[in-house]
Amino acid sequence: MKNILLAGLMGIWASAALAHSPLESTSPISESTIKDVPSEILLEFKGEIRLTRVTMSHGPHSNVALNVSGKREFTSIHRILMQGMGSGNYVIDWRGLGIDGHAMNGTFSFAVE
Repeated sequence: MKNILLAGLMGIWASAALAHSPLESTSPISESTIKDVPSEILLEFKGEIRLTRVTMSHGPHSNVALNVSGKREFTSIHRILMQGMGSGNYVIDWRGLGIDGHAMNGTFSFAVE
């Protein structure tokens, strides 16, 4: 009986862990240095997510909201137009909702020469 219960609990835990959709990659690549300011950023998740907020910080400009209002669908790849502010360090903060209803957030950064 213990083995059956343990197997059931492990199955529930595994399916819950797989339901979340962590950030898999970004463009520009997180912590990279690039030559030109990109016109857009790309966030690719392991599963489907709906972005609810994305902000950009650069120098004295903190928490500049990037437009995600037209991105209400659940998808694994999100392209977001970006307003370039010249060379320096950029920090992108994002928030989203996994298809399982789990709230998620994260940060990545890159530098422009």
